[in-house]
Amino acid sequence: MKITINDDFDLDKIIDSGQCFRPCIICESPKTYRFIYRQYILYITKDGPNTYDISCNLNDWNEIWSKYFDLTRNYENIRSIIPCDDKYMYESSIDGKGIRILRQDKWEMLISFIISQRKSIPAIRSCIEKLCVKYGSKIKTENEDIYLFPTAQQMIDANEEELAQCGMGYRIGYILDAVRKVYYKEIDLENIDRISDDYLYNQLTSIKGVGKKVANCVMLFAYNRTGRAPVDVWIARVIDEFYNGKDPFYAYGENAGIMQQYVFYHIQNRYR
Repeated sequence: MKITINDDFDLDKIIDSGQCFRPCIICESPKTYRFIYRQYILYITKDGPNTYDISCNLNDWNEIWSKYFDLTRNYENIRSIIPCDDKYMYESSIDGKGIRILRQDKWEMLISFIISQRKSIPAIRSCIEKLCVKYGSKIKTENEDIYLFPTAQQMIDANEEELAQCGMGYRIGYILDAVRKVYYKEIDLENIDRISDDYLYNQLTSIKGVGKKVANCVMLFAYNRTGRAPVDVWIARVIDEFYNGKDPFYAYGENAGIMQQYVFYHIQNRYR
């Protein structure tokens, strides 16, 4: 099926933006991308300036993938609000044009960003794939066999030795705590979607190993709280080097997280 997207939408930049770890390119000619959301698989190929071939039906596109790619939000308009005197943010938005904030699975993002601490993006991806193969359900598509991200129920009997084999290192205790809290409903990841930012933040940080940066990543990339702008070592470097130590994202209100993604992509490109 073919669809049209008239707003900013660049699949390569989305995959390289640091917010997702399982989407990938599965074919170079024609260039085909694969995205996974829970049990749903999408293959998408660009075949024109604004047109794409997609592997799902119209109902799944509208109900699942349009929300996943945040297509009800106009990112071109958001980029236009950057004032001319914020030169670094403007440059970042040009470089990062096409990035969108994905609305990803809450459980997957919680575990993924616990894993992400002090790891490179390739290492994070490797650990997550090992976790999926070890505990996740295997499904077949026309193109490949895929292991879905495991649920808390599938991981409830996980032990330290198994997680060590997946490369989790010192994060093992954090992951086991998250599994127990979610499995036993001490934290209901779906229900806390309806609460305030502050309460959601406090719920997430009650899990071992979830500090400010991880909580804000989960809030931004799973709960679509776009006013959250996670600060890691890369963003801290930008704040110090280009903004004299003053966080520039607060000025952008509910678009702060979108600006953070532009900046993160831009600073990463600088060192690639």
